[in-house]
Amino acid sequence: MSYVENLFGLEGKIAVVIGGGGVLAGDLAMGLASAGADAAILDFNLENARARAEAVRGLGRKAIAVQVNVTTKGDLESARDTVLKELGRIDVVINAAGINSPTPVFELQEEEWNRILETNLKGVFLGCQVFGKVLVDQNQGGSIINISSASSEIPLSKVFTYSISKAGVNNLTRFLAREWAPHRVRVNALVPGFFPAEQNRKILTEERKQSIFRHTPMNRYGEPNELIGAVIWLASEKASSFVTGSLVVVDGGFTAMTI
Repeated sequence: MSYVENLFGLEGKIAVVIGGGGVLAGDLAMGLASAGADAAILDFNLENARARAEAVRGLGRKAIAVQVNVTTKGDLESARDTVLKELGRIDVVINAAGINSPTPVFELQEEEWNRILETNLKGVFLGCQVFGKVLVDQNQGGSIINISSASSEIPLSKVFTYSISKAGVNNLTRFLAREWAPHRVRVNALVPGFFPAEQNRKILTEERKQSIFRHTPMNRYGEPNELIGAVIWLASEKASSFVTGSLVVVDGGFTAMTI
């Protein structure tokens, strides 16, 4: 085994990817599998989860698909039990389930506000609570990676409730990092810039695209594979053993840009 493989390899690790049926989280699951991890793909859309699990198995790794509603603790507890039964243990948890809406403030209804916060913030909290307890009880350390957003610290237009939910994810991440550090359970957040899926690119107006590019020094969108390196690093108990409570920004310089 080479030095790099020893440092970053995830052979024998079990990763739970919540929201793994989606485009970005699905690619992260594939990256973890390529580094040696077996995976449990949890998603509300079971068909998407099964497709991603099949892709992971195509890399020679074990994978299961489990349907879950992240806003319901009982669903997550049932999924946890399934993962432990089928794969035996848990080492890495990625909380990536999320939704968005461009509704302006004065038009925002309570139902939409609650739905976004329940999925994006409560869902991450419950995922950390349910799966974090497993990591603590195993007493062998572990890594939780919450997916935040560049909008969590900069109030972007058209993502009001989403931005607020992601700011909560940042605070939650740091709080749990402090609480669980004595158990060697590391909790960090990945903070992507603009990584639009193909379907989202089609609805981004040329004006908004140019506005995003002007504020991104690299002058382009990110590609999903450009998040994988950071996730493998955070997942590796050797490479990031002293990293917890961090917000790891991968945004092409977006949050560094002022004027």
